[in-house]
Amino acid sequence: MKMQEPDFWDNPQKSQETSKELSSLKEDVAVYDSLKQLYDDIETYIEMGLEEEDASLIPEIEESINKYKDLYEKIRIKTLLSGEYDANDAIVTLHAGAGGTESCDWTSMLYRMYTRWAEKKGFSLEVLDYLDGEEAGIKSVTFQISGINAYGYLKSEKGVHRLVRISPFNAAGKRQTSFASCDVMPDIKEDIDIEINDDEIRVDTYRSSGAGGQHINKTSSAIRITHLPTNIVVTCQNERSQHMNKEKAMQMLKAKLYLLKQEENTAKEADIRGEVTEIGWGNQIRSYVMQPYTMVKDHRTNISVSNVSAVLDGDIDTFINEYLKWVNS
Repeated sequence: MKMQEPDFWDNPQKSQETSKELSSLKEDVAVYDSLKQLYDDIETYIEMGLEEEDASLIPEIEESINKYKDLYEKIRIKTLLSGEYDANDAIVTLHAGAGGTESCDWTSMLYRMYTRWAEKKGFSLEVLDYLDGEEAGIKSVTFQISGINAYGYLKSEKGVHRLVRISPFNAAGKRQTSFASCDVMPDIKEDIDIEINDDEIRVDTYRSSGAGGQHINKTSSAIRITHLPTNIVVTCQNERSQHMNKEKAMQMLKAKLYLLKQEENTAKEADIRGEVTEIGWGNQIRSYVMQPYTMVKDHRTNISVSNVSAVLDGDIDTFINEYLKWVNS
């Protein structure tokens, strides 16, 4: 067993990844054992009910069947996370759209939603880059969510998120529509075979900003890298040194270029096969309506939820799971 080898803990990063993998496998085994136990219990209850003609067992049987369905769905969703980097940590970037303070406030609401989701999953979150809105909220934020299958789950969130509500920043009390974009990429630690020439990038350094130590290390030197051929921009201001920020930003840029290459290949294959159905990211993937009615609707899967407050408090697994089933159907 790897963990019993004398030099196992010499490489903290590798040992941590192996520990996470072991924890995930243990969880899978525990879910399977629970499924088997529930199945056996359901069979026993049904047999008892039939033999004794006891209708009082029906509620208990129904409760066990519902538990079985929930557990089965949990492990079935996990089998859909088979992409090359699905098991990796996720790097998420939120950008406020047009609309000034209202859009910046919406971006901060989304940031809180993903923070709460990560907490419920037992995942950790680290802010890599943060820019306050001029009056309130967040203009842009990049953060890393670390945990098994974080990218596999969160890749479903990539796209434009739309909010409809009566704005607290509008004195007339009118309904207002705001937009924020969400970009998601895997945290790929190994070296990706992507060649980037020095003349293809522009590296800018700037003073870290943000809402103090709760977000970032303001004493570090921030790095912004622009990939000129694609106009992709990545930033990092959280590491302890300018060198480390640049290293992390280059890692992010390579991941973005790798995903771009994959998307181009998928588009070419679809064109060759003559498919008309697009399985790409829509301009507006989800709407969150707070007035005149309450509903969150995903425009790709058509799944809707009426409890907007619960969704904004991190209950987004319904949308994530339906997306995974939809994209793998």
